[in-house]
Amino acid sequence: MTAALAAFAAAGTGADADAATVKLFCGATDYDLCSSAAEAWAKQSGNAVFPTTIDAATIDGQLLALPWYMDTGLIFYRKDLLEKYGKAVPKTWTELTDTAKAVQDGERKAGDADMWGFVWQGKSYEGLTCDAIEWVASTGGGTVINAKGDVTIDNPKAAQALALAHGWVDTISPQGVLGYDEESSRAVFESGKAVFLRNWPYVWGTSQAAGGALVGKVGVAALPVGAAGEKSSGCLGPAYLGVSKYSENKEAAVSLIRYMTGAADQKRRAIQGAYNPTVSALYEDPEVLAKLPFLKDTQAAFADSIARPSAATGASYNRVSQAFSKSVHAVLTGDEQPDAAVAALAKELERLRQRAKW
Repeated sequence: MTAALAAFAAAGTGADADAATVKLFCGATDYDLCSSAAEAWAKQSGNAVFPTTIDAATIDGQLLALPWYMDTGLIFYRKDLLEKYGKAVPKTWTELTDTAKAVQDGERKAGDADMWGFVWQGKSYEGLTCDAIEWVASTGGGTVINAKGDVTIDNPKAAQALALAHGWVDTISPQGVLGYDEESSRAVFESGKAVFLRNWPYVWGTSQAAGGALVGKVGVAALPVGAAGEKSSGCLGPAYLGVSKYSENKEAAVSLIRYMTGAADQKRRAIQGAYNPTVSALYEDPEVLAKLPFLKDTQAAFADSIARPSAATGASYNRVSQAFSKSVHAVLTGDEQPDAAVAALAKELERLRQRAKW
């Protein structure tokens, strides 16, 4: 939950707002959909949404909000350059590493000295938490803390994933990636100076805007996996609409939310505003696909998205995320070795767990 929403909820009044957007649930009780029929409505024919979005908004058995639009980590790539060098869209992180290096080196030999293979979010903040959870989970290393609240980060697969990412820096990713967020990494990609970009779906709209240098040159795919048999594990980041428990107009607010999260309005927003629907049937709608053609290739990525451990850790999530991103950043810079970093992080998180009693 953002600081602004926390302040809104703490105000203890529904006079100013009855419905609000929410991006992350941390054991929150400030939102109440105030209808036991809401979950059934979200799953009924025509409005059926990705189950992961319902799971992430259900705290202690209570559905707190309905999913409004979908977000998950994706790979954007220069399809013109992959075609030029005869490369397939990578399915594993190792394949991405090799393909990025081959295309990067080829373009540099052709005269583009500033070309890089892969840009992403390496700054120590929530964006790195998302990226790193994707690396770790897709390698079979878990999600830092599991649904029961157990600390799981100290394992060889997690260390392996971080070691691979460390190897990208100064090889296929610039040193500056350690300070990149979503917008700075997007700027590098959209200036034509990167082969691959990890980012959120909004980049499709910005990269394909009329007059842009990359119009018609960008492909979108699910994130690679780190090991055979693992699933692509994009970080779940949808927006929700919830009702403040302090609202004085709950019935009207719930009706509004049901309308705004329903199939008809989600289709309108997809076509007019390029918002990714949470209603799964819209990923096969011809009018939606005409506006957002990449959805036909990424539906599985949305369905398989993984949640950050916010529900399990409750009010402690921000500290968990900060500790994780700080530890990962230390590995990326070379200040810490992967094995030692995950072991130390696990001890830190276990101490936090004992104090916070999540």
